[in-house]
Amino acid sequence: RMDRSRPRSFQEVLVSAFQRKPAVPGEREFWALKDVSFEVPRGATVGLIGPNGSGKSTSLNLIARIFDATAGDVRVDGRVTALLELGAGFHPELSGRDNIHLNGALMGLSRREINRKVEAIIDFSEVSSFIDVPVKLYSSGMYVRLGFSVAGHLDPDILLVDEVLAVGDAAFQHKCMTRIGELRRSGVTILLVSHDLGSVQALCERAVWFDHGVVRKVGNSTDVAMAYLNRVAEDEAAKSEGAQVPARAPNAGAGRWGTGEVEITDVEFLDA
Repeated sequence: RMDRSRPRSFQEVLVSAFQRKPAVPGEREFWALKDVSFEVPRGATVGLIGPNGSGKSTSLNLIARIFDATAGDVRVDGRVTALLELGAGFHPELSGRDNIHLNGALMGLSRREINRKVEAIIDFSEVSSFIDVPVKLYSSGMYVRLGFSVAGHLDPDILLVDEVLAVGDAAFQHKCMTRIGELRRSGVTILLVSHDLGSVQALCERAVWFDHGVVRKVGNSTDVAMAYLNRVAEDEAAKSEGAQVPARAPNAGAGRWGTGEVEITDVEFLDA
């Protein structure tokens, strides 16, 4: 509900229970997702793409059971780990090491299993100098490093990764993508939300294009990415003053997109 008077704390809930409030003009319902349906096969790597506010992150929150669906069903078969936002799942007063143990326990791992993985998690995260410092003192980059390392090393059946990796530096992003590739080859089911369509096409065999809470297209990641880019280019052309959506050339392939002001007509490899 788009409700300006909605209580924001437990105290406000208690107070509002004893107050009669008139309806606020302009209140309305907003559906983050509506009539969305898609299936992710076991072991598949699927990218969720689309503009901001289109429902991608909401989908991951539903799959991770952080949100409950207002209607419909979300069926998940397997152990889920998720990296959805900075600091999610971490207690700010606990150290990085303690948070590793806390997340492992929440995942159902025994103390012995967690102890076997702690050093690998710390090494991957590259925050060993700060691992015994409360995470409330971590920078956003350190949060991401430790968060992804924990999510990627706790033997997930299903890994959910939101755009949060964009906070990290280029070297760590590359390291994360390499790790995602390793998990993919080991049979882990991966859902990746990203605005980096190159990474989606490189890592994911399938993609789902979200737009204003509905699914526009599901299929091969390159086909879906090109369809999305075509729509973006057409929208940008339509917004330009007096601009017309460019007509496609007769020989233009399905992978062509853009305004047509520049065309790639040939690609030639000269050596290795």
